[in-house]
Amino acid sequence: MVSLQKYQNKKIAIYGMGLTGLSTARFLKKSGVKIFCWDDNIKVRNKIKNLKLPLKKFWQNKNIVDNIVVSPGINVNKCKIKNYLKKNLIKIITDLDLFFDLNKKGLIISVTGTNGKSTTCKIIEKILKIAKYNVFTLGNIGKPILSFNKNKKKSVFIIEVSSYQLQYSKLFRSNHAAILNISPDHLERHKNLKNYIKIKSKIFFAQNKSDYSYINSSNKYSKIIKRIFKKNKLKSKLIPINSLNRNFLINNINNKYFNSKGNIENMTFAIKIAKKLKVKESLIIKALNRFKGLPHRQEILFSKNNLLCINDSKATSFEACQQSLSNYQQIYWIVGGLPKHKDQIYLKGIKQRIVKAYIIGKSISFFKKQIGKDVAVSVSKNMKTAINNIFKDIKLNKHSRKTILLSPSAASFDQFKNFEDRGNYFKKVIKEKLKGN
Repeated sequence: MVSLQKYQNKKIAIYGMGLTGLSTARFLKKSGVKIFCWDDNIKVRNKIKNLKLPLKKFWQNKNIVDNIVVSPGINVNKCKIKNYLKKNLIKIITDLDLFFDLNKKGLIISVTGTNGKSTTCKIIEKILKIAKYNVFTLGNIGKPILSFNKNKKKSVFIIEVSSYQLQYSKLFRSNHAAILNISPDHLERHKNLKNYIKIKSKIFFAQNKSDYSYINSSNKYSKIIKRIFKKNKLKSKLIPINSLNRNFLINNINNKYFNSKGNIENMTFAIKIAKKLKVKESLIIKALNRFKGLPHRQEILFSKNNLLCINDSKATSFEACQQSLSNYQQIYWIVGGLPKHKDQIYLKGIKQRIVKAYIIGKSISFFKKQIGKDVAVSVSKNMKTAINNIFKDIKLNKHSRKTILLSPSAASFDQFKNFEDRGNYFKKVIKEKLKGN
């Protein structure tokens, strides 16, 4: 295990002991750093005791710690020790910062944005693996970033970065940084869109002259980022990303996954980054044709006999959901859950694609108000009832090709553990219905 020399004689507090906090604590402890752990949840603290990690109310002694690693899920302005943390903002760092200190010799590609982060990371990974790079994909996409401990000089790290991580980051720097797109999200945490955009933009302002920044020039909120550039001069080389030339797709890519606007956008970023790394176009094309999409993101479950079933459970905002609604026809749409703060649904231009919407979850009145004027609505309350109702309805429409689409435009926590749990349940019930028909 490589030690973090600059932290060897320091005392570090870890606040929030979920997956990120736990991986940080284990990593620092193995590196010989003095740590203090805390979580406001007593059940979590009991688990930490069993793991023999030191628990301490570090905030009660003002000068006991040199740094504080705050887990991404914690809002400094609303947590139990907010007054202490606000006074000690200068001490707060993230797991991203620790990772950067450990892996400065590696090449770091970071991807942020509102939608498409995981998919874009995986497309880049596929291309670089085909090109024989020693590549690792980490961060918000799966395993916590500090669970990785192989320090190889020629490694390439692809890191999915959230606004929650960027908010408190001070040291993290990427050789290649991409903001895929911006739409209103996490506003319950960041208060307003302007703050959200500023936090996302931090991924660029940490860079040096030798680094590259990639921005979606067709996204309407990119103008706000560019205004930020005028006030704070950007050091890195800015690469605007436009929609890829359609001829490139038609002539070279034979992969149905890249038929949708969102996935074309994700692919365009990946191609641009790969070309900057001097990957041959033949290898890029080979990788794109072999790429398989991630689960719960416009995932095709069934396509036969005039019926198409799509699992898009990852669509937790309307901006994400809109991409699916724009891609299909004759849609029987399962929608609902916990709507994002200040999110609104606009069906202008796509309502003709929707046969009927089946509302699930606890926010029935919100979704009825948002979509009831534009499309026919069935209040189904839960997933199984929604699917049963859909199969009854599609029997009356035997001739045209029908699409059963789970694209909830909402978070899942009112009825499911997470979007994966929701998507897996959808898959299970659909399979049961298809067997019975």
